[in-house]
Amino acid sequence: MALLDHIPCLETTERHRPWPRVSVDEAGWNAAIDHLTAQQCTLLGLWGDAGGAQVHMALLGAGADIAVLSYATTDGTYPSVGARHAPAIRLERAIGSLFGLQAVGLPDARPWLDLGFWDVAHPLGNRGPAQTHDPYVFLPAEGEALHQVPVGPVHASIIEPGHFRFTANGEHVVRLEQRLGYVHKGIESLMNGATLERAAKLAGRASGDSTVAYAFAFAQAAEAALQTSPPPRAIYLRALMAELERLANHFGDIGATCNDASFSLMHAQTGILRERVLRACDACFGHRLMRDVIVPGGVARDITQEGPAQLRVLLAEIGKVFPALIELYDKTASLQDRTVTTGIVKPDYARLFGAGGYIGRASGRDFDARRALAYAPYDALSFDVPVLDAGDVNARVWIRIREVEQSLALIEQSLDKLPAGAIQAPLADYDRPCEGMAIVEAFRGDVLVWLRLDAQGRVARCHLRDASWFQWPLIETAMEGNIVADFPLCNKSFNCSYSGHDL
Repeated sequence: MALLDHIPCLETTERHRPWPRVSVDEAGWNAAIDHLTAQQCTLLGLWGDAGGAQVHMALLGAGADIAVLSYATTDGTYPSVGARHAPAIRLERAIGSLFGLQAVGLPDARPWLDLGFWDVAHPLGNRGPAQTHDPYVFLPAEGEALHQVPVGPVHASIIEPGHFRFTANGEHVVRLEQRLGYVHKGIESLMNGATLERAAKLAGRASGDSTVAYAFAFAQAAEAALQTSPPPRAIYLRALMAELERLANHFGDIGATCNDASFSLMHAQTGILRERVLRACDACFGHRLMRDVIVPGGVARDITQEGPAQLRVLLAEIGKVFPALIELYDKTASLQDRTVTTGIVKPDYARLFGAGGYIGRASGRDFDARRALAYAPYDALSFDVPVLDAGDVNARVWIRIREVEQSLALIEQSLDKLPAGAIQAPLADYDRPCEGMAIVEAFRGDVLVWLRLDAQGRVARCHLRDASWFQWPLIETAMEGNIVADFPLCNKSFNCSYSGHDL
């Protein structure tokens, strides 16, 4: 039975593709919350719209059953999803900061993205003068001999800013609470009124390590709205870039996690592999991060003539070196002592939060958008989705290791199947507003893009949702009972995006 069969709907929005968007009243909105609390569906996203007149909720049912529910606010309020489904709490706090909408019953109404630095209040809603904020009060913890350890928001090296407040008994963490929002850039505000070309570039800058994934998702959302299909060659080039991006990031994360356990040799060796991947990306697509290559309608530039041969050389090199590094990781007892049973995310929490990527799959949640939604060209490629259930740092490393192996195979298949032909298709004409949504598997999990275009083809509203929204809260649960000194190791094994979260 389809997801919407359980939810009373008022009307279906025309020209919203590829999944339906329906309007609901309070009864329909609450019925959706009932399904979330019963874990009969998963929350994909929750965002505001139309200057504070609507909220939208995206849900994932069984298989690829996806729907967007829209609730029209009349007095700037809406029934809180977070009151009964914890993964929505931060999303509703963000809606409050950006739109000024209040979720009735929200158990935590502290500002989330607005930290008191903005020169306006509610920039995407009814704009007003900046508000004075009371000092931020962290949640309490009860017990004897407890003390607090504040970390950040400024960190060493080039790490992005975020504040972490530890309450500990000696070295053992009783509570960890995050405060994010320090790298809010107003990307969704900048999207308003932008051309598709401009908006695609903005999307690719939401989180620099996932520029391909964001551009991929934005392009798919635009193509869904405009009913445009990119050429087959462009589709395979997109997969090549997505898997190269995944490779580079997984190499970096495997090494950095080991480095936080004081095993710098692994960090150095995987750093070399990551650099080789980035150089190959530059040689093939003209940019180390392949920025601005994926565009609505296809890709802006073709792979160089020498590119396929260079990528095959890269695959062979990685195939020789990487197995020895896996063995080194697996047989270093001092490293295993730090990673095994550290920072456990319980499978129940991974399912509740709909945690994506290696975080969810290391805790038993068997979801990968490439397989579940089977978007092109992954519907024509063969690959496995590795899943473990230990949920610790070690499991998250092993998921990355297995995904590296799968990405190598996917790159080889894409090269073998890469067709000749055009790399970009003209976008369909538009004469009235249309909407599209896409979900693409980035290296850390699923990225969602929801897009509305006006009659002139400009962006009327665009919402970007990083996988980190549903992963950051799980670090708090993973650190309970661990020691403070294990936080860098645990945090790196998650590697959530500050920029993709704060937008």
